[in-house]
Amino acid sequence: MRTTRRWRYIPLGLWAIFVLFPLYWVVITAFKDNSSIYGGARWLPFVDYHPNLGAWRSILGGDNSVLAPLAHSLIAVGASTFIALVLGSMAAYGLVRFPLKVAWMRSHDISFFIISQRMMPPVVIVMAFFILYRHLQLLDSLLGMTIVYTGFALPIVVWFMQGYFRQVPIELEEAALIDGAGRPSVFWRIALPLTAPGMVATFLLAFSFSWNDFLFAVMLTQTKASTLPITIAQQQGELGTAWWNICAISLISIVPMVIAAIFLQKRLVTGLLGGSGR
Repeated sequence: MRTTRRWRYIPLGLWAIFVLFPLYWVVITAFKDNSSIYGGARWLPFVDYHPNLGAWRSILGGDNSVLAPLAHSLIAVGASTFIALVLGSMAAYGLVRFPLKVAWMRSHDISFFIISQRMMPPVVIVMAFFILYRHLQLLDSLLGMTIVYTGFALPIVVWFMQGYFRQVPIELEEAALIDGAGRPSVFWRIALPLTAPGMVATFLLAFSFSWNDFLFAVMLTQTKASTLPITIAQQQGELGTAWWNICAISLISIVPMVIAAIFLQKRLVTGLLGGSGR
């Protein structure tokens, strides 16, 4: 029996190697230089090559500093996700608890219409955003990027938060209403706290989608609001591709998501499992 159980770890180990190897390669490449990359495959630090901090000096100082794009990404994506979470939670609660009607659409039709906005390829409307932002003087601004990311995060938040609000016992809300609480008080003090794990999971999902955006960032920004994906793309120039810089910036870009996942792990797992009961 024990031998049979041990065999189960073999495919798990192979899958772990398959998943973690690209990350390992990114890490070691971030500490290589030109000769270590183009001189053949180098696998082991201090054995095949000597690690150096050239890439990190390049991206953390001088004209190629990644600190400004990192700050732009954190501000625009963080603010937009928070705004979308607040507005989307209120919209989701309304769709779940009230029989809404707009023209021929009922609550479930409105819900599907909202999530259908994410089915549309962003490339279809990016030029319209460019023309609109040019007239509104929002090009290359953090406010403009925050508005765009809020609009694209809202459908995700509304769709996911509906599942969590449906699992809140309506008897709790009815008891609060009988005791004299208003509907806004019921939402903020009862329904929303009970869906906290779901809000964490939804926040991370919406944050990740906006964090990795490239299309809108490259079309609507230049220097004042450029984000990390743009900085990564700029590492390819006339002299070739600076793979060491790309890997170093990529490691920096995944740090916020890793930190958030570590600190919110318990609530994240609870939220993802809780949303499965839609």
